[in-house]
Amino acid sequence: MRKLKLTELNRLSLEEYKAKDKQPLVLVMDNIRSGLNIGSAFRVADCFALERIILCGISQTPPHREIMRSAIGAEQSVDWSYEKDTVEALKQLKNEGYLIAGVEQTTESILLSDFDWSGEQPLALVLGNEVKGVSDEALENLDVCLEVPQQGTKHSLNVSVCTGIVVYDLVRRIK
Repeated sequence: MRKLKLTELNRLSLEEYKAKDKQPLVLVMDNIRSGLNIGSAFRVADCFALERIILCGISQTPPHREIMRSAIGAEQSVDWSYEKDTVEALKQLKNEGYLIAGVEQTTESILLSDFDWSGEQPLALVLGNEVKGVSDEALENLDVCLEVPQQGTKHSLNVSVCTGIVVYDLVRRIK
C-alpha cells in the first residue's frame, strides 16, 4: 500500500468541474462567524459537487484569509452568493422549489438516518451559527429539521464537521 500522488488522483480541472452536473443540494450558512468553517464548507461542497453555497448574515465571504486557508481553492470552484438576510434566502429557495432542511436539535427534529430524500426534489441545507445554532427566524421557514445522533457528553458538533457528515449521508442516497 502507498499513498497516491496528486497526479494519480485524476481530478477535474477547474473548467471541467464548473461544467460538471452538480448534486441538487445547496448549503445555506446562517451567520457562521468563522471563516475557517466557511472554508471547510467550500471544501465539502467541492468534494461532493454541490450546486452552490449561500452565505448569510455575518458569514465571511471570499476572498477572506481564513476562508482561503481552509478552502484551499474550493472557493473558486464552488458557486456562491451572499444574502444579508437568511430568511430572504430561504424564501427565494422555496420559490425555486427547494425543500428547506435545517440541521438543529429541536422538539420536531428527526434523525438524519430517518430522513427520506432521494435527490428528486432539490434540497437546501441550513447550517447555523457555532454558538446559537440555526436562527429562530430561519427555523420558522424550515420544512424539516434534521439531527445528527450523538452519544457523548457534548451537545453539538463543530459546524464544519456536521456539514461533512450530513452532506455525505445525503449525497450517498442519490441514485
